[in-house]
Amino acid sequence: KSVPLRQVKAKHIGSLLTLKGIVTRVTEVKPQMKVATYTCEQDGTEVYQLVHGTTFMPQTNWNGMTLHLQTRGSKFEKFQEVKIQEEPDQVPQGHVPRAMTVHLYGDMTRQCAAGDTLTISGVFLPVPSSGFRQLKAGLITNTFLEAMSVEKHKKSSVDFTPTAEMQEELDELAEEPEVYSKLAQSIAPEIFGHDDVKKALLLLMVGGATRKMSDGMRIRGDVNICLMGDPGVAKSQLLKYIANTAPRAVYTTGKGSSGVGLTAAVVRDTVTGDLVLEGGALVLADMGICCIDEFDKM
Repeated sequence: KSVPLRQVKAKHIGSLLTLKGIVTRVTEVKPQMKVATYTCEQDGTEVYQLVHGTTFMPQTNWNGMTLHLQTRGSKFEKFQEVKIQEEPDQVPQGHVPRAMTVHLYGDMTRQCAAGDTLTISGVFLPVPSSGFRQLKAGLITNTFLEAMSVEKHKKSSVDFTPTAEMQEELDELAEEPEVYSKLAQSIAPEIFGHDDVKKALLLLMVGGATRKMSDGMRIRGDVNICLMGDPGVAKSQLLKYIANTAPRAVYTTGKGSSGVGLTAAVVRDTVTGDLVLEGGALVLADMGICCIDEFDKM
């Protein structure tokens, strides 16, 4: 069972956790040294040194002989840093979503892109810093999750394959004459009325047909809807329901848009210090539905 990101506390450090969240940032895959190989300049002997952690002290002499680091003989492992953010339904009203850094090694790298929903199992650890940085930070450390397994959820309707029972039900539904209004009524059934709004939202979820003309012109089939109304006519309830039902959807409010705004933000990478792009709500909802509540407060 996955632990909500808000429930991860200091007592969990050093223990195995399973977390579920949305990927907001993915760094490039870079090699990380695991075994350093040295050759002796006098008799060509090879000396090996295991690297534990982020830094290591290179050996310079061995039995009074000078050593040289050999990149070709050293062993490297693929390393990637991923930032996950808690799911929209776990964020309390009016709060900014929490995020966590995840370190991936070996075959677990290149498994995900920004906007994917992942379930990650791993060990929750503090970041070991040394030297001047540790002096500045004092007793406080940053934390990360060292991943042991990564499971990606199928969050696109293209990946979805119905079971035999479901296919039978779908075929039965397709033959009914009133299937359109029946499906519209099943959107947020706890809200009475609003039949025309629900029908519009159903068409939004299904989406129009993207046309490609013979001369290469592409007509998008996406449906955009703006709901306006008095306070208390269940606009936010309908939005929340759509965000929970659609296979890939992101719910955000105009007041606190996912920490980085709607499109993208340039953030400095913590590991390498490079500038990287971090996706906002619209990037995370790519090929899906982006529900923006309180659009006037932007």
